[in-house]
Amino acid sequence: MKQEPKPAPGLDPDRVASLLLDAEGVTKAFNGVPALRHGVLRLRPGSVHALCGGNGAGKSTFLSILMGILQRDDGDIRVDGREVHFKNPRQALEAGISIITQELSPVKGMTVAENLYLGREPRALGCFVNHRRLNAMAAELLDRLGFRIQPTSLMSSLSLAEMQLVEIAKALTHDSRILIMDEPTSAIGQHETELLFKAVRQLRSIGAGIIYVTHRMTEIFELADDYTVFRDGAFVVSGAIREIDRRHLIRQIIGRDAASQFRTVASVKVNRKERPLLETRGYACGPKFGEVNLTLHPGEVVGIYGLLGSGRSEFLQALFGLETGVKGELRVNGERVRVRSPKDAMRQGMALVTEDRKASGLVLPLSVTENIAMSSLDRWSTAGFVRTRQEGQGVQEMVDKFKIRTASVQMPVQYMSGGNQQKVVLGRWLQTRPRLLLLDEPTRGIDEGAKQEIYRFMTEFTSAGGAIIMVSSEVDEVLGMSDRVLVFRRGFPCRESREGSLTREELVHLAA
Repeated sequence: MKQEPKPAPGLDPDRVASLLLDAEGVTKAFNGVPALRHGVLRLRPGSVHALCGGNGAGKSTFLSILMGILQRDDGDIRVDGREVHFKNPRQALEAGISIITQELSPVKGMTVAENLYLGREPRALGCFVNHRRLNAMAAELLDRLGFRIQPTSLMSSLSLAEMQLVEIAKALTHDSRILIMDEPTSAIGQHETELLFKAVRQLRSIGAGIIYVTHRMTEIFELADDYTVFRDGAFVVSGAIREIDRRHLIRQIIGRDAASQFRTVASVKVNRKERPLLETRGYACGPKFGEVNLTLHPGEVVGIYGLLGSGRSEFLQALFGLETGVKGELRVNGERVRVRSPKDAMRQGMALVTEDRKASGLVLPLSVTENIAMSSLDRWSTAGFVRTRQEGQGVQEMVDKFKIRTASVQMPVQYMSGGNQQKVVLGRWLQTRPRLLLLDEPTRGIDEGAKQEIYRFMTEFTSAGGAIIMVSSEVDEVLGMSDRVLVFRRGFPCRESREGSLTREELVHLAA
C-alpha cells in the first residue's frame, strides 16, 4: 500500500498541505561535480515567488528538475502536498506546472493561434483542424491578456517582444496552477512588461503560484510577494519581500555588500568647455528615428531611454555605420566625418556592444580567445601571421580586468554564463582601444555581481576620458548611471535632461 507523504523537515503537515509546491534538499551532480547541493523552495497559492541568485547559483538546474527535464539525485518535491517525481516535461505539464524560458522556440512558419495550441487544436469530423474555432480561442485568450497580437499573424512576422508575449499566452493555455517565468522581460519593453505584470497579477488573484526568475531588482520589489536566494548551488535564505530592501537582497545574492550600485556622477569630472568627443546635428535616418542633436564630452555617460521601436537602438547602429539612408552632420573630436561601415566607426574610436550578445555580439562556438581577439587582429598580426604570444597576453589582460570566469581561454563561449559572455564582448571591444562606447542593454540577462563589475568598468572608462552612450530598458540603471538622459518616443528624441532632473515616473511617462 502506498504511504502518505511525510512533511518536509521543519514544517508541520498542515502547512505542507497548504503549499502549491514544497521542495526540500534537492540535489544534482554531473559526473560527480555538484550543480545543486541543497535546493529549497516553498510556493504559496496566490503568490509570486522570486527565485534569486547569480549565474551558476543552481537556479536553472533546480527549475529543470521541477519540470522533469533533469532527474534529481536526492531530495523531496511535493505538489499540493503529494510527492512527485516527473520523468519528463509532459508529466509536469499534466500536474499543472508550466515554464516560460528566455530562450524562445516558436514555430515561425505557423500562425500565432497554431503556436498557442500546437498539438491540442480543436478538430472537425475528428481529423481536420477547425481553424475558425482555433482562431476564436486564440483571440479570446489574447484579448483577455491585453496582448495586441492577431491570432492569424505568422510568428515570423512578429517582433522578439511579441514572440515573448505569445510564449506567455501559450503557457497559460495549459491552465497551470504553477507557472515558472525565467527572465520573461529580458527581450520586451516597458509597455509589454506592464501587460505581463497585469497578467501575472491576474493569475495570482485566482490562486496560481508563479516562480519568477529575473536579475532586475526593480521587478522583484514591484511584483514579488516572497523570495528565495540560491548561491553556489545551495539554498541561502527565503522570506517575505516586504521585510527586506534592495541592499539586503543584493548582499544575499552576491555574498557581500555592494559598495555602490551605480556610477557616482560626482566621481567623474566632465569639462564641458573641452572639445566635444562627438556631436550630431540634424542626425536622422528615414522612418527609424528623427533628428537627434547631441553633444557628448569626454567623461560623460548619456543614457537613452525609450520603448521598443522608439528608434533608440537604431540611433546607436547608425552611429556605428550599420544603417543606410542616414542624413545630418556627425563630428568626432571636432572634425566632420562620414561613417558608412563599422570599420569607419572603429577608425573614429567607436565600439558597439549590441543588445543581443548571442546573435550579434559573439561567435558562440569559438573560444574566449578567438572572440576577444577577433576585432583587434591587426594589433597581433605581422605580414598576415598572428603573434600568438602577444595575442594571448592581450586576451589574458581582458580576462583579468573583467574577472571573466572560465576554465580555459580555449573554452567555447557558448558554455559560459550570460554575465561572463557579456564580459567577453566588452573585452573584445576594449582591445580596439575605443574612446566612445555605444552600449545597447549592457546588463540584460546578467546577474547582480556581473552588473556591479560592468558598472565599475563604465566608471573607470569615463574617468580615463572616454565617453559612453547607453541604451537601457531599466529605469533605475538609466537614472543611476547617466549624466544626462535622452528620452526617445516614436522615433524622435522628446527630451534631454540633466542628472537628477527626472524621476522614474516622469521618465516612463515621457517615453509612453
